[in-house]
Amino acid sequence: MRKVALIVPCYQEAQRFDPEGFAAMAALPDVTLVLVDDGSTDGTGERLLGFAARPDVDAEVLAFPRNRGKAEAVRHGLRHALAHGAELVGYVDADLATAPAEVGRLIASLEAERCAVMLGSRVRILGASIERSALRHYVARVLATAFSLALRAPVYDTQCGAKLFRPTAALEAALSERFLTRWSFDVELLGRLLIGTPQVPGLPAAQMRELPLRAWRDVPGSKLGLADAPRIAWEALRVSLDLARRRRRARGG
Repeated sequence: MRKVALIVPCYQEAQRFDPEGFAAMAALPDVTLVLVDDGSTDGTGERLLGFAARPDVDAEVLAFPRNRGKAEAVRHGLRHALAHGAELVGYVDADLATAPAEVGRLIASLEAERCAVMLGSRVRILGASIERSALRHYVARVLATAFSLALRAPVYDTQCGAKLFRPTAALEAALSERFLTRWSFDVELLGRLLIGTPQVPGLPAAQMRELPLRAWRDVPGSKLGLADAPRIAWEALRVSLDLARRRRRARGG
């Protein structure tokens, strides 16, 4: 496995999977793609295997016999990459909402800043092309505020599907247990990294960075829509309670 392993969770992506887009991502320096077929039934697995067989890409396919959810697909892929010696690990969405060039910027920023975590952040500022409906943007901002409070850290965008990590004891501990939620696992992961365990100290918040993306697009066909906002709010409550429990446990309480 090359230096950087990027996990791509895939479920029912036979129609949307863009082989040329991912070939461009695989062409980034020292990148291996780990494509996780999360129990798809629409031919996704065959498309992924065909892509991984191309001589111009470094990619492998992991397959679940049944759907386990995006959280478990990401967790399984990250643990696989860490076990096989990747020096940097991360995950990106299968819809290529974060373009390969932006993923390259995240990798370069993580290496330059020598921090432990680099998060893509969809900040709508002058000079950036963040293509997202106003309604989705403001619903996301409300949820992001709730997640930031749960983390007790000023993370602007917890849910952007582009994140990178250095292998640390805190990361291995954070991935040792399954996540409670299917869609809010990003917050669980960041919370576990910050809090740690009684045996493994958490990471200081100063070891985490957010990089405002220059471009991001809301791709049609997302598995998550505005109708899911109440469920995500319920997940946010579950995550908050779990992180509070972990803080007590880390303190020995």
